[in-house]
Parts: sequence; structure tokens; C-alpha cells
Amino acid sequence: MPGIIIALTLALPGCDSEQAGGAQAPPPPEVSVAQVVSKPVQQWDEYTGRVSAIHTIELRARVSGYVQRVAYKEGQEVKKGDLMFLIDQRPYRIALANARAQLDRARVAEQLASMRDKNAQLLIESEAISREELDTRRTTHTQTSADIDAAEALVADAKLQLEFTEVRAPVAGKTSRALVTAGNMAVADQTILTTIVSQDPMYVYFDVDENSYLRYGEQERDGEGAPAGTSVRVGLANEEGYPHAGTIDFFDNQVNSEVGTIRVRAVLPNADRIFTPGLFVRVQFVSGRKENALLIDDKAVMTDQDRKYVYVVDKDNKVQRKDIVPGRMAEGLRVIQSGLAPGDRIVVAGQQKIHFPGMLVKPNEIPMTAL
Repeated sequence: MPGIIIALTLALPGCDSEQAGGAQAPPPPEVSVAQVVSKPVQQWDEYTGRVSAIHTIELRARVSGYVQRVAYKEGQEVKKGDLMFLIDQRPYRIALANARAQLDRARVAEQLASMRDKNAQLLIESEAISREELDTRRTTHTQTSADIDAAEALVADAKLQLEFTEVRAPVAGKTSRALVTAGNMAVADQTILTTIVSQDPMYVYFDVDENSYLRYGEQERDGEGAPAGTSVRVGLANEEGYPHAGTIDFFDNQVNSEVGTIRVRAVLPNADRIFTPGLFVRVQFVSGRKENALLIDDKAVMTDQDRKYVYVVDKDNKVQRKDIVPGRMAEGLRVIQSGLAPGDRIVVAGQQKIHFPGMLVKPNEIPMTAL
């Protein structure tokens, strides 16, 4: 028995060493890596702005009277000249008829005065009337001719007042609710009936800081300005990127000395009615030059509290962490302001397989633009 125990004791360490020698370390995890892209990209400055209609009309009655009919559907788009409200026309039709009667009366009086003037000219030759009577009849004829002009003006004014009872849209646009309904009194030039805002195109207003404004001026003088129609890009709050292109058509004539900015206006087409007055928008204004930049796929960027970082694979296929300062998006990639160098290989897929810096990985090279 003592001999058997000694033999087993000597044999057990040998078995353990054989099992340890046969175990293999797990292979390094595969990750996708891509080289940092370095190329010139168009520089854009970013601002915030508000959409505004080119025409905003407070529709008012131009004559007083009771509203007889609301002739439009609230919220619909109307064309220029469409009937919006109808004010009771009866008093104005009566006024027009009275003005026409006054015109007829003036014409009859003018005819009589004309005949008396002609008769006076014949009678003066035979000295049947005095020179004073001739002058009186001639003056009366002149006055009656002037009375016709005045009566014609009254008729034209009465026609205009009657026309104003039909309140029509002065511009094409989208209507608001009716602020005055049928049966209510509308006072001339005071009562707001509704509002109309034009739809296509639209304005976008935004403020540019004075340093950028001075830079834009230098670029324009140097011939580096952006071509017309592509100088501004706009994105709504619920949109990715800046899918809408517009044109800058106005810089204000002075800088706001309190905040150091100048108001800028862009014109945007709105055929599909995406833009509504008052909407918040993000605006990119081309800076006029291209500059070299480092670009990576945005999915490679990781977050550690308030810091951004990426994993970089070195020449020994070991992972290193590098903190970065990301910038804006350009051509679908993220601009890196600092933290990386041209030629760096960064992990763009498989970051969840990396457990600690210095870990050995098996890189699978892919182009950055393939993502």
C-alpha cells in the first residue's frame, strides 16, 4: 500500500501538466477597421433661423357694413382675387343709383345751359341781350360741365364702394380662421376679418455674427463666394441633415451693436408646402472655401460621460483608446477637429468585443466610405 500511494502521488502532477499544456487561448476577436479619411471638404457655418412668409396680410374691410357671407373655407389656400367675405350691398347699390341719377340730372342741366349759351351768342349779334347776360349764360354752361365731372366722380366712387363690399384675397396664400362671422358689423379699415400668408416661396431669417459677416465680405471681394442658389442649406427640426437648398437675397444694412449680429434672409422654394411661417430651422451657410479635414464614420464614435473617443488599432493589432473632438457632418462623415491623425485605423464595427485598451484583435480592413 505505501508503494501504491507513492506511485499515484508521482503520477497526478504529470496528468495536470498534460491537461494544462493541451489548453489553447481563445483567438482574438474580429473587428472592422477603416483608415481615417483626409480630404478637402466644403466648409459650412451653422445657424438657427425662423421661417417667415413673404406676404402676411391682415384682411380688413374697406367699407363699413354687416357681413352677409363668409365665402371661403377656413384654412384653405386661396388664389389672388378669390372672394373671401361679402358685406351687405344694399346701401351701396342705393348710393350708386343715387349717384347715377345725379349724373343724369347734371347732363340735362348741361344741355340746357349749352342751348342757352348758343342762343345768347346769336342774340348778342343783334344786340337783343346785354353783354352781361351773355357772360352769365356762358359761365352757367361752364359750371354745368363741371357738375357733370363731379357727378361722374360720384358714380365712380359709388361703384368702388360697392366693389369693396366684396372682400377679395389680395395675394395667393393660406387662410386663417374667420375672425368675423355672418351678421356681425365690420368697420372700414379697422375690423380684421382674417389673415392670409403666402406659401411659395418662403423666407428664412437668421443672424450672422460680425466676424463671419466680415469673412463673407472678404470672400465675395476675392471671388470666393458660393454660386447663386446653393449658398444656403436648411433642415427642419425633425429632419436629418440639410436637405433643402436656398438663396441668400438680403443682408440687413447695419449690425446690431447690442448682440454683434446682422440679420440675413434666404429664399426657399415651398412647392410641397413643407415650410410653415414660424417654424424653427437649422441653417448652413457656405463659407466659400474648401479645407482639408479628417473624416470618420459617425458610428465609430463612442461616449464616456462628457467625452467622445474611438478605438484605434496599432501596428501590433492592439486596441488603443483615443479621445477626440468631433465636429460637424460633411459628405455623410463626421469631421474630427482633434485627436486623430491621417492613416489611423479606427474600429468602426465590433466595439462591443473590446473589453480593455491594449487588447489584441483581428482587424478586418474595409474602406471608410463603404459604411
